[in-house]
Amino acid sequence: MQTSRARLFKEYKAVQREKGADPDIQLVCDDSNIFKWTALIKGPSETPFEGGVFQLVFAIPEQYPLQPPQVRFLTKIFHPNVHFKTGEICLDILKNAWSPAWTLQSVCRAIIALMAHPEPDSPLNCDSGNLLRSGDIRGYQSMARMYTRLAAMPKKG
Repeated sequence: MQTSRARLFKEYKAVQREKGADPDIQLVCDDSNIFKWTALIKGPSETPFEGGVFQLVFAIPEQYPLQPPQVRFLTKIFHPNVHFKTGEICLDILKNAWSPAWTLQSVCRAIIALMAHPEPDSPLNCDSGNLLRSGDIRGYQSMARMYTRLAAMPKKG
């Protein structure tokens, strides 16, 4: 546990030092628990998520960095690799392809890349995956854009 605290503290200092270096990611450590983090990530440009800001929540195991963090979307998102109700993310680096070389910042980067390049063959959201697998790109993008507007964009007025 001491190793994980030291690693997380090192990542915390790096995030503080590099604030603004990556305008697409805002990582925040819980004030009272270094094993709980949140992130705000911007939807990638030229995707149905563009203009949206999505909140992620991280639960870091005591064996970190030897084990991956548990990460899920708090913001609703229509994406084949994200469970619509729970926000669980299907991403290899959060499961069997994890390496201690990954940081929380690089996990956020990988999630943004997944948003731009969905993998419909391993869906957690079957509706979304089926649209893409059947070639209905327009239908998928329309639904994803609608949920981005509803859940991830600031309300006007």
